[in-house]
Amino acid sequence: MNKVLVLLSGGIDSTTALYDAVKKYETVTAVSFNYGSKHNKRELKFAAFHCKTLNVRHEVIELSFMNNLFKSDLLKSGGDIPDGHYQEQSMKQTVVPFRNGIMLSIAAGFAESIEADGIVIAAHAGDHTIYPDCREEFMTAIAQAINLGTYANIKILRPFIDIDKTAIVKLGQTLKVPYQYTYSCYKGYESHCGNCGTCVERKEAFQLSGIADPTDYISDKEEQAESHQEESPQADSQVD
Repeated sequence: MNKVLVLLSGGIDSTTALYDAVKKYETVTAVSFNYGSKHNKRELKFAAFHCKTLNVRHEVIELSFMNNLFKSDLLKSGGDIPDGHYQEQSMKQTVVPFRNGIMLSIAAGFAESIEADGIVIAAHAGDHTIYPDCREEFMTAIAQAINLGTYANIKILRPFIDIDKTAIVKLGQTLKVPYQYTYSCYKGYESHCGNCGTCVERKEAFQLSGIADPTDYISDKEEQAESHQEESPQADSQVD
C-alpha cells in the first residue's frame, strides 16, 4: 500500500495518525469535514497547519446539512455541551447521528478518485461505545462495505485500534507531533474549557503518559485563581 487518505480533524488522535501515515506511506492526502460542530473552526485551523508543515494535500469538505438537519449538542444548532467524563450518560447529547458513517462514505469516494489504497481513521481502543458508529461491529461492517463497493477494494486502516489515547500521545512524542497545535474542546472556546468530556480525556492522556501537557485550560486558571484567593492573608481587623 503506497497511497492513503487520512481523516484529519485537528485533534490529538487524527493529527498523530497523520504524522504516522507520512512516515509509513509514500503518498498521503488529508481530508477534513466542516460539519457545523462548535469546535470545527478551531480544529480546522490546526488541521491546515499540520498539512502545510508536512507538505500534505489537504481538502476540507463542507457538510453544512448536518448542522441544519441533525440533532446534537455538539453542533452549533444544538444546546450546551455537558461537563463530565465520556463514560457519563450525559455525553450522549454530543453524538452526531451517523457522523462516522457519512464521513467514511465520502472519504471512500474521494479515495477511489485519487487512486488511494486505504483510508486511515484514528479510531482507538478507548473509543466510547456511547457513539454507535465507533463500535467494532459498525467499523467492521462499513470497512467491508467500502472494500466491496470500490473497484480498488479500498481498505479501512485503523493503526491505533489496539492502543488507547495515552499510548497515542506517547507515539506522538516519538513522531515529534507538536501537540500545542491541536484542539479538542467540544465547547469551541479559544482556550480548552478543561471540563467537557474530550478535555477531561485529553488531560488524562498527558497525565498518564508522563508527557507535559502543553494545553491551556480555562478550568486550571480558575482553580489557580481560587487557590490564590484562599491562600492570600486576610487584613487584620483593627480594634478600637
